[in-house]
Amino acid sequence: MEQKQRTPRQRWMSVLARADAEMLQKHWEKLALTPQYQSVRAPEIGLAQVRARMGGTGNAFNMGDVTITRSVVRLASGELGYSYITGRNKRHAELAAVVDALMQTAAHDVLQQNLISTLAAEKAEQEQLRAREVAASKVDFFTMVRGEDE
Repeated sequence: MEQKQRTPRQRWMSVLARADAEMLQKHWEKLALTPQYQSVRAPEIGLAQVRARMGGTGNAFNMGDVTITRSVVRLASGELGYSYITGRNKRHAELAAVVDALMQTAAHDVLQQNLISTLAAEKAEQEQLRAREVAASKVDFFTMVRGEDE
């Protein structure tokens, strides 16, 4: 199955949505930015249906529901920022929406270098650690062939 190429905005929104909320807050505070914004849609919690495929490639089916929190903000300069995150963390959703809006301004390069890239690297490191932990517990099954079965 062919994967569509993601736009830069899709990439940074994915990083913000998948980031650990505490790490996002910590890196945000280091930047010491205080943008003026208003909530267009205050963070609200809801459900989204999750679809899956058998074996990752088969027919799609409805797997279940997942809790999501969404938020929309407007900067004083007019840019809109959106976020959809899994879970119930309203602060995470609001902050991700603010960063999305700021990424559409002149602050883009600073945020990309000091926030988005850092969060993406931390997430990749966490995923590699998890993959090593899973690989360490992998069990290989094999069958012994007896001589008379030949």
